[in-house]
Amino acid sequence: MPKPSARTPPSISPLTHFDAAGQAHMVDVGSKEVTQRRAIAQGRILMQPATLALVRAGNAKKGDVLGIARIAAIQGAKRTADLIPLCHPIALTRVTVELSIDEDDCAVLCCATVECEGRTGVEMEALTAVQVGLLTVYDMLKATDRGMRITDVKLLEKHGGKSGSWLAP
Repeated sequence: MPKPSARTPPSISPLTHFDAAGQAHMVDVGSKEVTQRRAIAQGRILMQPATLALVRAGNAKKGDVLGIARIAAIQGAKRTADLIPLCHPIALTRVTVELSIDEDDCAVLCCATVECEGRTGVEMEALTAVQVGLLTVYDMLKATDRGMRITDVKLLEKHGGKSGSWLAP
């Protein structure tokens, strides 16, 4: 974005993470109302049938793929503000992560639900949880299948705050 000059007044940006001069900044949430907030995100990692068989049987060389990915996803949600520069640190009240096997698509699915009572939402925490969980699956299985693909990571729904609820179409 070009730097505003004395001749050109800065425009007001509709994006909340930019100030009138176009500089990135952390949004001030101090005056927002504290509400119960929840976000749900999901994604998947596609793999070869033999790789999925290792997950299903619990025979991966590095151990319990789904159990370790679940813990990693929870840690990812808790560390989101350390990873995404303009995210606020949030005191999470609940993080649940479900990993399941999709035999038809030869994939592992990850769904994360994150909750807090706060002034800002937890969408980024839910999305980060899913990504970290799926990256952990990749890390644990990469020796067997380097062609795995993380895909379809998306926010499914969010609740709370001034904007209320949102559901993915």
